[in-house]
Amino acid sequence: MIEADAVAIESMRPDDWPAVERIYAAGIATGDATLEREVPDWDRFDASHRPDGRFVARRASDGQIVGWIATSPYSSRPVYAGVAWESVYVAPEAQGQGIGRRLMERLIAFADDAGIWTLCAGILADNAASLALHERAGFRVVGVQERLGQDRTGRWRDVILVERRRAGP
Repeated sequence: MIEADAVAIESMRPDDWPAVERIYAAGIATGDATLEREVPDWDRFDASHRPDGRFVARRASDGQIVGWIATSPYSSRPVYAGVAWESVYVAPEAQGQGIGRRLMERLIAFADDAGIWTLCAGILADNAASLALHERAGFRVVGVQERLGQDRTGRWRDVILVERRRAGP
Protein backbone atom coordinates (compact mmCIF):
# COMPACT_ATOMS: atom_id res chain seq x y z
CA MET A 1 0.00 0.00 0.00
CA ILE A 2 1.26 3.46 -0.95
CA GLU A 3 0.40 6.41 1.25
CA ALA A 4 -0.53 9.50 -0.76
CA ASP A 5 1.88 11.49 1.43
CA ALA A 6 4.70 9.17 0.36
CA VAL A 7 4.65 10.45 -3.22
CA ALA A 8 6.02 13.61 -4.74
CA ILE A 9 4.03 15.34 -7.47
CA GLU A 10 6.51 16.55 -10.06
CA SER A 11 6.51 17.91 -13.58
CA MET A 12 6.54 15.13 -16.18
CA ARG A 13 9.83 14.73 -18.02
CA PRO A 14 10.41 12.96 -21.34
CA ASP A 15 12.34 10.19 -19.55
CA ASP A 16 9.20 9.48 -17.48
CA TRP A 17 7.46 8.26 -20.64
CA PRO A 18 8.03 4.50 -20.18
CA ALA A 19 6.27 4.58 -16.79
CA VAL A 20 3.54 6.93 -18.04
CA GLU A 21 3.03 4.67 -21.06
CA ARG A 22 2.73 1.59 -18.80
CA ILE A 23 0.11 3.27 -16.60
CA TYR A 24 -1.79 4.53 -19.65
CA ALA A 25 -1.77 1.02 -21.16
CA ALA A 26 -3.12 -0.41 -17.90
CA GLY A 27 -5.96 2.11 -18.01
CA ILE A 28 -6.77 1.20 -21.61
CA ALA A 29 -6.78 -2.49 -20.67
CA THR A 30 -9.57 -1.94 -18.11
CA GLY A 31 -11.96 -0.95 -20.89
CA ASP A 32 -13.45 1.78 -18.67
CA ALA A 33 -10.74 4.46 -18.52
CA THR A 34 -10.82 5.58 -22.14
CA LEU A 35 -12.08 4.65 -25.58
CA GLU A 36 -8.49 4.78 -26.86
CA ARG A 37 -7.36 1.39 -28.05
CA GLU A 38 -3.62 1.93 -27.87
CA VAL A 39 -1.18 4.25 -26.18
CA PRO A 40 0.18 6.94 -28.48
CA ASP A 41 3.92 7.19 -28.97
CA TRP A 42 5.83 9.85 -27.06
CA ASP A 43 5.93 12.28 -29.99
CA ARG A 44 2.13 12.24 -30.39
CA PHE A 45 1.57 12.50 -26.63
CA ASP A 46 4.08 15.34 -26.34
CA ALA A 47 2.55 17.27 -29.24
CA SER A 48 -1.00 16.98 -27.91
CA HIS A 49 -0.42 17.91 -24.24
CA ARG A 50 0.71 21.18 -22.69
CA PRO A 51 4.35 20.79 -21.62
CA ASP A 52 3.73 22.87 -18.49
CA GLY A 53 0.50 21.07 -17.58
CA ARG A 54 1.62 17.48 -17.05
CA PHE A 55 2.64 15.93 -13.77
CA VAL A 56 3.61 12.56 -12.34
CA ALA A 57 3.25 11.03 -8.89
CA ARG A 58 6.64 9.61 -7.93
CA ARG A 59 6.90 7.22 -4.98
CA ALA A 60 9.44 8.58 -2.50
CA SER A 61 10.82 5.18 -1.49
CA ASP A 62 12.06 4.11 -4.92
CA GLY A 63 11.24 6.85 -7.43
CA GLN A 64 8.66 4.71 -9.24
CA ILE A 65 5.94 6.66 -11.04
CA VAL A 66 2.50 5.56 -9.83
CA GLY A 67 0.25 8.06 -11.62
CA TRP A 68 0.09 10.94 -14.04
CA ILE A 69 -2.16 13.83 -15.04
CA ALA A 70 -1.98 16.05 -18.11
CA THR A 71 -3.80 18.83 -19.90
CA SER A 72 -4.44 19.33 -23.58
CA PRO A 73 -5.94 22.33 -25.33
CA TYR A 74 -9.73 22.42 -25.56
CA SER A 75 -9.46 24.13 -28.94
CA SER A 76 -6.87 25.89 -31.09
CA ARG A 77 -9.13 28.95 -31.24
CA PRO A 78 -7.79 31.84 -29.13
CA VAL A 79 -11.16 32.46 -27.45
CA TYR A 80 -10.76 29.11 -25.65
CA ALA A 81 -7.18 29.70 -24.44
CA GLY A 82 -8.33 29.43 -20.81
CA VAL A 83 -10.03 26.06 -21.26
CA ALA A 84 -8.24 22.70 -21.15
CA TRP A 85 -9.05 19.01 -21.21
CA GLU A 86 -7.47 16.93 -18.48
CA SER A 87 -6.66 13.25 -18.17
CA VAL A 88 -5.64 11.42 -15.02
CA TYR A 89 -4.39 7.83 -14.63
CA VAL A 90 -3.20 5.93 -11.56
CA ALA A 91 -1.27 2.66 -11.66
CA PRO A 92 -3.40 -0.35 -10.68
CA GLU A 93 -1.29 -1.05 -7.59
CA ALA A 94 -1.75 2.55 -6.37
CA GLN A 95 -5.47 3.04 -6.94
CA GLY A 96 -7.70 3.97 -4.03
CA GLN A 97 -4.82 5.44 -2.04
CA GLY A 98 -5.24 9.18 -2.68
CA ILE A 99 -2.78 9.42 -5.57
CA GLY A 100 -5.43 10.69 -8.00
CA ARG A 101 -6.52 13.31 -5.47
CA ARG A 102 -2.94 14.56 -5.06
CA LEU A 103 -2.44 14.73 -8.82
CA MET A 104 -5.73 16.59 -9.24
CA GLU A 105 -4.84 19.10 -6.50
CA ARG A 106 -1.54 19.85 -8.25
CA LEU A 107 -3.21 20.23 -11.63
CA ILE A 108 -5.88 22.57 -10.25
CA ALA A 109 -3.20 24.75 -8.64
CA PHE A 110 -1.32 24.81 -11.96
CA ALA A 111 -4.49 25.68 -13.90
CA ASP A 112 -5.39 28.51 -11.56
CA ASP A 113 -1.86 29.96 -11.81
CA ALA A 114 -1.73 29.50 -15.61
CA GLY A 115 -4.99 31.37 -16.24
CA ILE A 116 -6.98 28.27 -17.12
CA TRP A 117 -10.49 29.08 -15.93
CA THR A 118 -12.14 25.82 -17.00
CA LEU A 119 -10.87 22.25 -16.79
CA CYS A 120 -12.94 19.69 -18.70
CA ALA A 121 -12.97 15.91 -18.85
CA GLY A 122 -14.96 13.27 -20.66
CA ILE A 123 -15.41 10.21 -18.45
CA LEU A 124 -16.93 6.90 -19.46
CA ALA A 125 -20.18 6.45 -17.56
CA ASP A 126 -18.98 3.13 -16.09
CA ASN A 127 -15.84 4.68 -14.57
CA ALA A 128 -17.21 5.29 -11.06
CA ALA A 129 -13.77 5.92 -9.52
CA SER A 130 -12.94 8.71 -11.95
CA LEU A 131 -16.37 10.27 -11.61
CA ALA A 132 -15.99 10.27 -7.80
CA LEU A 133 -12.47 11.75 -8.00
CA HIS A 134 -13.65 14.56 -10.24
CA GLU A 135 -16.67 15.29 -8.06
CA ARG A 136 -14.47 15.50 -4.94
CA ALA A 137 -12.18 17.90 -6.84
CA GLY A 138 -15.06 20.27 -7.54
CA PHE A 139 -16.03 19.19 -11.04
CA ARG A 140 -19.70 19.16 -11.97
CA VAL A 141 -21.54 17.16 -14.59
CA VAL A 142 -22.52 19.34 -17.53
CA GLY A 143 -23.94 16.66 -19.79
CA VAL A 144 -23.99 13.12 -21.06
CA GLN A 145 -23.06 12.25 -24.61
CA GLU A 146 -25.00 9.06 -25.19
CA ARG A 147 -23.46 6.33 -27.31
CA LEU A 148 -20.63 8.67 -28.26
CA GLY A 149 -18.01 6.09 -29.15
CA GLN A 150 -17.40 2.40 -29.49
CA ASP A 151 -15.01 0.54 -27.25
CA ARG A 152 -12.72 -2.21 -28.51
CA THR A 153 -15.52 -4.79 -28.14
CA GLY A 154 -17.84 -2.74 -30.36
CA ARG A 155 -20.10 -1.63 -27.51
CA TRP A 156 -21.35 1.95 -27.73
CA ARG A 157 -20.40 3.92 -24.62
CA ASP A 158 -21.82 7.01 -22.93
CA VAL A 159 -19.40 9.77 -21.97
CA ILE A 160 -20.14 12.08 -19.06
CA LEU A 161 -18.80 15.59 -19.54
CA VAL A 162 -17.56 17.30 -16.40
CA GLU A 163 -15.99 20.68 -15.81
CA ARG A 164 -14.40 22.66 -13.03
CA ARG A 165 -14.52 26.44 -13.12
CA ARG A 166 -11.91 28.51 -11.35
CA ALA A 167 -13.35 30.44 -8.44
CA GLY A 168 -13.57 34.17 -9.13
CA PRO A 169 -12.61 36.09 -12.26
